[in-house]
Amino acid sequence: MRAAGLLEELRARGLDVADRGDLPSVSYRPDPEHPRQQNLDLVVDVARRVADAVDLAVAGHRLPLVLGGDCSLSLGVIAGLLRHRPRLGLFYFDGDVDLETPETTPSGVFDGMVMAHILGRGAPQLAGIGPRRPLLAEEDIVLFGYNVDSGWIDPPELDALERSRMWKYPVSRLRADAVAAARDALTHLDRRSDGFLVHFDVDVMDYPAADVPHPRALDSDAAFAALRVVVAAPGCAGVVVTEHNAERDPDNTHAARLVRGLADALGGRAERTR
Repeated sequence: MRAAGLLEELRARGLDVADRGDLPSVSYRPDPEHPRQQNLDLVVDVARRVADAVDLAVAGHRLPLVLGGDCSLSLGVIAGLLRHRPRLGLFYFDGDVDLETPETTPSGVFDGMVMAHILGRGAPQLAGIGPRRPLLAEEDIVLFGYNVDSGWIDPPELDALERSRMWKYPVSRLRADAVAAARDALTHLDRRSDGFLVHFDVDVMDYPAADVPHPRALDSDAAFAALRVVVAAPGCAGVVVTEHNAERDPDNTHAARLVRGLADALGGRAERTR
């Protein structure tokens, strides 16, 4: 993201940017001894490190922009933000719903179990990393852009989704007007929270460099336009961007496209305060 010009693009749009550097890099590794909870200790360790980094950023009056590999990153960001905003909400741009648990998962990879752990289910070490369990209530979460037709949402997740009280905006609902849908979703969070995290998984849109590209995803222009509306809202308390796979983008073409979209979205905050 830095090589694709992220910092320069953000500053060009009038934002005061402080680069806090990287946390130690951790890569996925096979964990055959724990087939339903792969690399749990590593995932928990990263989430705790992220929580502390976000805590410091917010204490320094910064809006955290957190870039990482998979969606479990958001567990740490939520845990850090809750130290400052107990009435936190979540705007979850994602092609998936991530409602697997160690009991239902076919892969054992926590990337697909993020929402379940936000809601207090699953491995206690991960679900309990924040100041409370569950981290968030279902009514404080907007699922935005999930893609049932992609084939990546499993039957146990669909059952959990049907029972859930989360606010549901499937990609089929967004195709006509994603911006209007985003504005509608914001009304729910505004009533329930005093701030919200924006989680943006690139597989919510048509994006070849996603770690797992999703067929029939949202058009990227529509996704970035909706993101701009949400990030520019006064309640936005942080932004997470996940699942860009650099190995699918050797010349940084897609990273540059992502950088422009993020910079335009975040630039809306600068315009709002002028």
